[in-house]
Amino acid sequence: MEQENKQLTKNAGKTAFGTTLSRILGYVRDMLVANLFGAGMFADAFYAAFRIPNLFRRLFGEGSFSAAFIPVFSEYLHTKEKSETQKFLNAVFTTLVFVLLIVTVLGMFFAPVLAKLIAWGFTNDPEKMQLTIELTRLMFPFIFFICLAAFLLGVLNVLQSFFLPAFAPSALSMSEIFYMLAVAPALGGGNQIKGLAISVIFGGALHFIMQYPKLKSLGWNLKLQLRINGKDNYKLQITNYKSTTKAENENKDTVAVNSTLHTPNSTLPFYKHPGIKRIGILMIPSVIGLSVDQINSFVDTICASFLASGSITALYYSNRLMQLPLAIFGLAFASVSLPAMAKAYAQKDMKTLKDSLNYSIRSTVFALLPAAVGLMVIGLPIIKLLFEHGKFDSAASLMTNNALLFYSLGLPAYAMSKIFANAFFAFQDTKTPVKTAVFAMILHVALCVILMYPMGVGGLALATAAASYFNMILLIFYLRKRIGKLGLKKILFSGLKSFAAAAATGISALYACKISANLFISVPFAVLAGAAAFFIIAKLLKSEELNAFLTTMKRQ
Repeated sequence: MEQENKQLTKNAGKTAFGTTLSRILGYVRDMLVANLFGAGMFADAFYAAFRIPNLFRRLFGEGSFSAAFIPVFSEYLHTKEKSETQKFLNAVFTTLVFVLLIVTVLGMFFAPVLAKLIAWGFTNDPEKMQLTIELTRLMFPFIFFICLAAFLLGVLNVLQSFFLPAFAPSALSMSEIFYMLAVAPALGGGNQIKGLAISVIFGGALHFIMQYPKLKSLGWNLKLQLRINGKDNYKLQITNYKSTTKAENENKDTVAVNSTLHTPNSTLPFYKHPGIKRIGILMIPSVIGLSVDQINSFVDTICASFLASGSITALYYSNRLMQLPLAIFGLAFASVSLPAMAKAYAQKDMKTLKDSLNYSIRSTVFALLPAAVGLMVIGLPIIKLLFEHGKFDSAASLMTNNALLFYSLGLPAYAMSKIFANAFFAFQDTKTPVKTAVFAMILHVALCVILMYPMGVGGLALATAAASYFNMILLIFYLRKRIGKLGLKKILFSGLKSFAAAAATGISALYACKISANLFISVPFAVLAGAAAFFIIAKLLKSEELNAFLTTMKRQ
């Protein structure tokens, strides 16, 4: 198992490196947007409109679709011939193209309804609402390209390619940066923000184009295939695992869902490929379960639209800052853990699946605790350094930091919830995460309503963090009930070591940030001091996760 853990760390490292480069470009983009549009009407309308394609991106791209697609593709890859797997990929690609075209056309047509739903509070400002509707309509084609790009990301991850899929999202940043530097200065007012929306579409297309050559180099391709030729008889199976004891034994409850779909010389429409049906069945519940973050974000946006001007923008920028360590460390392990656990499931190796889960959780906590503490301690100086330029003033910085403080509390829970949910997806159970997601969303909505006025945007962020911890606890409860012991004591012991090292990070960063009034000096120095303190304490405490990381780096 040590070798598997080293491979997980290596793959997570590649993902983290690609994500880091992508996020750096993303923050350059955000700084340019903040400088050009500040935190006023244009920025609020743009980010509210951008929420809508992001929701569909989660449904048909990196969210529920990937959760259903990756385990099925992994099973095809490890149990069937390459020709059958290629047919499966073509059928999925063709289905996605047709579905996304329909969704895009409908979304553009119903843009007024969607915009009013997501930014209900804008109805008191007709000009702001009209701009949000126009931007929603302009950006909807982004969904088509970004979801196909997310499909390629899933394929490449299963094929053990991680750096390029993690870096490819930078295409969106590159497109927007080019627009703001080369095109926007020649435009004015509303045309500038509309041009930014159009640049989003080009970014989505470039995201797809960047990944396709890698797929070809690995010996695979994609093409529209309206009909599939049959070679084999297919049987669709849904497998559920139930544990009769708390021990490691699992009884398999396998329900065969019928029968011969076609005979050797028959052809079928692409959408009747048995793999498509399996993905569809798995997607139905996960549309709700895995999209909980986006649904929570929608609730945040609706509530923020009733608060002070700039609240939506403050939520966006605080979330972006929190997402940096989450994407680099937490989601890196989430990305590599799903293919690893899906492979273990396909090979009926539950011990490896559990070990991969446990190691991913411990490594995630190890990386994210110091990040969470650091953001809470020096969040305001970071915000001022990155965004307080042009029309983004000190009041906007304070509002953004208010949200960042409480978002940061939930950092470990966001990542751990994703990894625990991946365990269910790996053995093709997408129903259980729905139960936890629904309960968590109910709690989130209630807390938003209770906290939004007394705490402002900070209350909305706190509601999101609290709901994420609740979701994580429920996932652990159901997962342990399903497959037995998860090694929680080992996770807790490792987490306590990481917490002690994270406390050292906070103290060091706080004092280091006071060495200079120049943020260009004090903020980087504080980050380096906090990181150094963390590694020193982790080394003294003999952290297993630190040793695994250092060993992997030496072998690079």
